[in-house]
Amino acid sequence: MANYPKPLNRLVTELGKLPGIGRQTAQRLAFHILSMPEDETEQLTQAITQAKKNMKFCSVCGNLTDSDPCAICTDTRRDQDVICVVEDSRDVIAMEKIKEYHGLYHVLQGAISPMKGIGPDDINLRSLIVRLQEKDVKELILATNPNIEGEATAMYIGKLVKPSGIKVSRIAHGIPVGGDLEYADEETLLKALEGRRSL
Repeated sequence: MANYPKPLNRLVTELGKLPGIGRQTAQRLAFHILSMPEDETEQLTQAITQAKKNMKFCSVCGNLTDSDPCAICTDTRRDQDVICVVEDSRDVIAMEKIKEYHGLYHVLQGAISPMKGIGPDDINLRSLIVRLQEKDVKELILATNPNIEGEATAMYIGKLVKPSGIKVSRIAHGIPVGGDLEYADEETLLKALEGRRSL
């Protein structure tokens, strides 16, 4: 990269910081961006800036939104007494794709991971407990990822909530252990949701 001009080198470096983007892909993206018409690069820049400026976390469920509370929380047609707990906003999108779940969500914005120094106080858990105390929730579906962190988070929440009398269920493992919800197809997610079990 020493032969590249500094602005190009910086663009490649910044693109390389994105998840899943290696050095070669970052270089291809950088050259593609530089070959785009100026109005298209301006639109791309504006889209990034506007998304960063206008997106926020819903004060009720923690999902990414441009309005607060989010459209899902304010939709009165949704089942108000069922909450599906997921790790991040991408998981909400994945669950919505199956078009079979009509309840509410709670986005933890992470998972408990002692190895990474992430405890219960470091995720969006306290607001879930407040919601459960304030609302008449009948079922809590734990749809955290089926990996070590997701399982630990589900077990922790299950033990915390069970004494309240709320039904706590865990999605079935139609999703491979170690996989992420955002990469699962709709059929797999539907089967996992239908095969959830009590904890």
